[in-house]
Amino acid sequence: MTVATSNKLQPDWAIIAYMAFLHLGALAAFLPGTFSWAAVGLAVFLHWVTGGLGITLGFHRLVTHRSFQTPKWLEYFLVFCGTLSCQGGPIEWVGMHRIHHLHSDQNADPHDSTKGFWWSHMGWMLYQSPARADIPRFTRDIAEDPFYRFCQNYFIPIQVAFGVLLYFLGGWPFVIWGIFVRIVVVFHCTWLVNSATHLFGYRTYESGDRSTNCWWVALMTYGEGWHNNHHAFQHSARHGLQWWEIDLTWMTIQFLQTLGLATKVKLVEKE
Repeated sequence: MTVATSNKLQPDWAIIAYMAFLHLGALAAFLPGTFSWAAVGLAVFLHWVTGGLGITLGFHRLVTHRSFQTPKWLEYFLVFCGTLSCQGGPIEWVGMHRIHHLHSDQNADPHDSTKGFWWSHMGWMLYQSPARADIPRFTRDIAEDPFYRFCQNYFIPIQVAFGVLLYFLGGWPFVIWGIFVRIVVVFHCTWLVNSATHLFGYRTYESGDRSTNCWWVALMTYGEGWHNNHHAFQHSARHGLQWWEIDLTWMTIQFLQTLGLATKVKLVEKE
């Protein structure tokens, strides 16, 4: 494993420009003529589709940890939803997250929280991380899948095409809110799992790192904020293990089970 450090890495100017472009685009929501309640409703709906179904359910619990199984068509649909989050392609996302779990809060962790809130939240992405070189050996199960490779290689053109569609449906308000605002909000909600849930909240289990259970992150990420539970039992499909730990993604998995679309669901043994 290549060791990542935070003090000798070169800036990744392409990622810096990418992040700046998206955040500046989100600020356009304050310009005259870019607001409508329909556009806000669209952004909220797409937050759930891309952040909830795509990232939390698809990229994370289904693909990264294989905590349950679905028919391949449903897996591809969830992966496509995650691709629309524009957090990089699915192969890179899954690989980096698996590396994180192997080295959580150690120097080889790409977003090691011991290096500070800013680093774990988004600073780590602005540098050329050595961990990227290890992605192929952590993603052998998906790296040669044509659909995953398509989403990995074309996630930006896919987003551009989606933006054109939204423009024809609702004009610039749909583009600003449905693309830029939605992407940036989903970004920061996802990143809070890397930063806030290694700093704020309570610890139920000794997980060998600084992961915590943080209720307000759980609300924004459809259950991902029960992060200490997750790091203690990373292959469990259920993250909220107490009755008060609301886990909307686990409820979704239960619903899919009822429909016969989620099988081989993994849970903590004590459940």
